[in-house]
Amino acid sequence: MSEAPEKLAEGTLISHLLELRARLIRALAAVGLFFIPCAYYSNQIFTFIAKPLLDKLPKGGTLIATGVMTPFTTPFKLSFFVALFIAMPYVLYQVWAFVGPGLYRREKRFAVPLMVSSVVLFYAGVIFAYVVVFPMIFAFFTSTTPQGVSMMTDITSYMDFALTMFLAFGIAFEVPVAVVLLVLTGIVKLEMLKANRGYVLIAIFIIAAILTPPDALSQCVMAVPMYMLYEGGVLMAQIMQRMQRTAAERDAAKV
Repeated sequence: MSEAPEKLAEGTLISHLLELRARLIRALAAVGLFFIPCAYYSNQIFTFIAKPLLDKLPKGGTLIATGVMTPFTTPFKLSFFVALFIAMPYVLYQVWAFVGPGLYRREKRFAVPLMVSSVVLFYAGVIFAYVVVFPMIFAFFTSTTPQGVSMMTDITSYMDFALTMFLAFGIAFEVPVAVVLLVLTGIVKLEMLKANRGYVLIAIFIIAAILTPPDALSQCVMAVPMYMLYEGGVLMAQIMQRMQRTAAERDAAKV
């Protein structure tokens, strides 16, 4: 028995713009809702983020604020990024709710797991940076401080460094999702990814060298998980490609 062709919901340009505005307002409202408590506890949040460095500083070492307003503005700015980080699943849900009606059922079947995986992997990358990477690189930096030099980092510089590292590792952990998308969309053949593992490994180390501080330890700490995630992405793409082929054959058999 054949099934009727699937029809997608259509709308006018005005309706799409109104829908987009509503989704943006909801996303911003969610970030604002989380920002209020984060701003109230901004100093405690900054202390928590700075703990990996504070634990590795020599006895008596501390962070400093070189600007008059820095003790207030730096934790306040950090509160916004923390609120965005917490609200990210809801923000991405709004993106999905806007884009989802324009996808076919078969596309939705793969898009939802990929979106959920991307969120989980981004959070995993940030947690990995905080728990594993920060203690290692800060221990290295403090141990290489020249004799007679006191390491006193400005809190704004530390916040910028921490946010950059969080973003870098969050994006780096998206490698499996990127691999799956490249294969499922047909941009890259799965066989090509398997055959060029050596070139991929070199590219990963180059990317890690760009995203991390200029030392071999930080580069390896990022590159090794990235390559493992790449292999996981190849395996995941192989499984999903097989599922996609099976679904296509099943749909063809119903026609």
